[in-house]
Amino acid sequence: MAVGEVIRRLSVLAASCLLLAGCGAATDGGAGASSYNWGWYIFNPLQAKGLSNLQFLLGGMWWTILVSVCAIVLSVIIGALVAVAGLSTRKSLNRVNRLYVELFRAIPLLVLMLWVFYGLPVIIGLQLGVFATGVLSLAISDSAFEAEVFRAGIQSVPKGQVEAAKSLGLGWSLTMRLVVLPQAIKVILPALGNQFVYVLKMSSLISVIGLQELTRRANELNVSEYRPLETYTLLVLEYLVLILFVSYLVRRMERRMATAH
Repeated sequence: MAVGEVIRRLSVLAASCLLLAGCGAATDGGAGASSYNWGWYIFNPLQAKGLSNLQFLLGGMWWTILVSVCAIVLSVIIGALVAVAGLSTRKSLNRVNRLYVELFRAIPLLVLMLWVFYGLPVIIGLQLGVFATGVLSLAISDSAFEAEVFRAGIQSVPKGQVEAAKSLGLGWSLTMRLVVLPQAIKVILPALGNQFVYVLKMSSLISVIGLQELTRRANELNVSEYRPLETYTLLVLEYLVLILFVSYLVRRMERRMATAH
């Protein structure tokens, strides 16, 4: 199935949800929900104000995607390094792994983000922007989970593969890069895809420190239009389309890797 066809189907799904909501507004059954006067006119693309609202809200999607992609790339790098430390024969590196994983899995992402944004300037004099704070906080929080994903994937590679690489004279770094990691990636790819979806959803928390991503723009639009149900319904549909599209790409990558081997 082409990517364009997937986008078309998801767009039809979003339009259908909006149509159902509008139909629900037209019913007059006396219940509180059915008597609500929907105001979808604030997103009517045929009106200048509605088109401006749509463009403003959809413009936040690029910040959501950008911060999520940067965070997942950084978290994969950190997670892989932490996982390798956990598999080392050195007890000191094992302790670093356990401390890192347990510490950052226990701290809520929102709390970590606020601490990075407000705490670092006081403690070390480093003031990060909202984008850098969001990327760093998401990456640190997610890397603790990525480390466990990588550890499980690396341990799934048969020990005979490692022993064969050693018998060929390959050092530890070459064995990991040429033998272990290529096989581990096939195992952990679905989990990495799930973590990317997790990061996409958690990126909405960056709105509290001012990044103009989807949720922040929805909040600001709600202040000016004061149509919370319509605004946040469209926000839900935006996240739905975005995450379903990412899930489709991950499944497609899995199938390609399966057929390539």
